[in-house]
Amino acid sequence: MMPPDGHVHIEWSWDTVTGSMEASCRKAIELGLPSIAFTEHADLTRWTIPAGTAGILPEHIRPWLRPDGTLQAPDLDVAGYLEAVRRCRDLFPALRIVSGVELSEPHRHPGRVDALLAAGHFDRVLGSVHALEGGLPVDVLFDARPQEEIHREYLAEVLTLVESASPFTVLAHIDYPIRYWSGHYRPSLFEAELREVLGALASSGRVLEVNTRVPLHPRVVGWWREAGGSAVSFGSDAHAPMAVGHGFSQAAAMVEAQGFRPDRDPHAVWTRRST
Repeated sequence: MMPPDGHVHIEWSWDTVTGSMEASCRKAIELGLPSIAFTEHADLTRWTIPAGTAGILPEHIRPWLRPDGTLQAPDLDVAGYLEAVRRCRDLFPALRIVSGVELSEPHRHPGRVDALLAAGHFDRVLGSVHALEGGLPVDVLFDARPQEEIHREYLAEVLTLVESASPFTVLAHIDYPIRYWSGHYRPSLFEAELREVLGALASSGRVLEVNTRVPLHPRVVGWWREAGGSAVSFGSDAHAPMAVGHGFSQAAAMVEAQGFRPDRDPHAVWTRRST
């Protein structure tokens, strides 16, 4: 059984230039996915771009870069986005289409989070970290600092997020820095930090996302089960229709091997298998 894709970005995410809600729905149907969640970016932190690194920013987001070297993402157009969801639900009645949002560093912006969530109904709320303390984006830092140091700071920020009362239900891409990693990544180097985050996440009752942008290491999913984690979701983190459901067959097999199984409801998260 193919799991639902619970993390997709389309044209309503400010950093997505190739996204299309309609085309993503068609791709989900083609793959036989039971449902798809459009979790649009709400990047709440003003980024501080280190001197000399602005050139590595994708060209389509450079217009948001200010003369003082900071970048503030535009607000999500909630009304426009939800109207697009309604239209696609009418166009694709056989596909369950889930509304959603990805809150970046919501623990640092409780007032803005409350206002955003009050502006419309979101079926799924992801919590994530893209920027470290001081607004330093993780991706651009890899050109300026040791990657092990960045990864540990990232996991410390994720722990702060997980231990907060921020209103999200799924932790997105616990392995986000690995997208920019050079050389062979060994999760054992960060076992203590990862286990601390996973333990706090399990205690909070939230769900761990298996993000397939870069395959999540099986050992992390095993540690999640050992920590008492009750469920996992799957997310392609697609920013283009062709990436919807990417790597799901392999990820599903890996997750089952680590002790989780699909629910009777094909739209639900996968839950831990009793021993």
